[in-house]
Amino acid sequence: MRLISAEDCEAPVPLWWALVAAAAVIGFALPSFVGLDVVMSTSIIFVYAILTLSMSYLWGYCGMLSFGQTAMYGVGGYAYAVIALNSGNTTIAVFAAVFLGCLFALVIGYFMIYGRISKIYFTVITLVITVVLEKAIRATSDERFTIGSVPLRGQNGISNVPDLQFPWDPSQTLFLDGVYYVALAALLAVFIGLRLLLTTHFGRVLMGIRDNERRSELLGYDTRKYQLGAFVLCGGIAALAGVLYGVWGNFVAPEMMNLNSAANIVIYAIVGGRSTLVGPIAGTAIIQYLTSWLGTAGVGQVTVILGTVLIVFVMLFPRGILPTLGDLIAQVWRFALTGRDRAKLPGARKTSDRWRNA
Repeated sequence: MRLISAEDCEAPVPLWWALVAAAAVIGFALPSFVGLDVVMSTSIIFVYAILTLSMSYLWGYCGMLSFGQTAMYGVGGYAYAVIALNSGNTTIAVFAAVFLGCLFALVIGYFMIYGRISKIYFTVITLVITVVLEKAIRATSDERFTIGSVPLRGQNGISNVPDLQFPWDPSQTLFLDGVYYVALAALLAVFIGLRLLLTTHFGRVLMGIRDNERRSELLGYDTRKYQLGAFVLCGGIAALAGVLYGVWGNFVAPEMMNLNSAANIVIYAIVGGRSTLVGPIAGTAIIQYLTSWLGTAGVGQVTVILGTVLIVFVMLFPRGILPTLGDLIAQVWRFALTGRDRAKLPGARKTSDRWRNA
């Protein structure tokens, strides 16, 4: 099976669907065999994986490296907390938070993309927006900074974020295992949706723009429209991840939008492979597990160790783990097929027998 790469935007084969279904079955069955601590740690991996997908899709398939995904992530989390606490309805709050994330991406993306700034300045501006938004939230410690009846509390964050309610029965809320199932379902939906988007006209045009934007324009495509559409879509996905983070921890804070969070998702994508959709999920799981293990093992200077690991990964796997493994498997498979074809050539068996009897 070929990994999903930037050069492979064909319709998913039946084997792909079978593997996704198997992964879904294993994921939904996991809480029945593990403890609550594993369920919680796995849930946050799903949340971070959704956020990483929103960034890696822009980077790997659209050629747009955005540090602003954590800004939309924070907007989604804060919007959910404020709207849910004011309205008492978490279902409305979820949809409103995702919409506001898309709207925020639309506003900032319009001026950057239609302003024809270069890709390096696009990356820098999204980074600046993230830093400015974090500093703005931290400056709301005064009790006068409230939205409705909800104080923003500055760097202390909002600690009473409500649990998700059942849409058909608001009197009941989801427990921790329920949040796990929702996060897993959201990750599967985002993963499958982005994969199918690659097979559409929109997805193919985005990849064409990534490879050669000027040529795409000469073919008659308004590249700005497609890039803005992808940026808004990924902004909504990042906002959804922010909502799930707030639900998971019943807490939102400016740390969701700091430079550390922005850098982490880039690391996840680099380790797993930004030119795939599976890679960011695998990279998130690997780094999160390694971080948790180092923390529980009492190893000091976790950041230094993770930085060293990242350097090693970049040197040994410049395209990421999954693309590198995919290339290795493809080479072994081609070598095996070539050897089998050589054995069918006239005289090949005699030559083989001669060397065997020598």
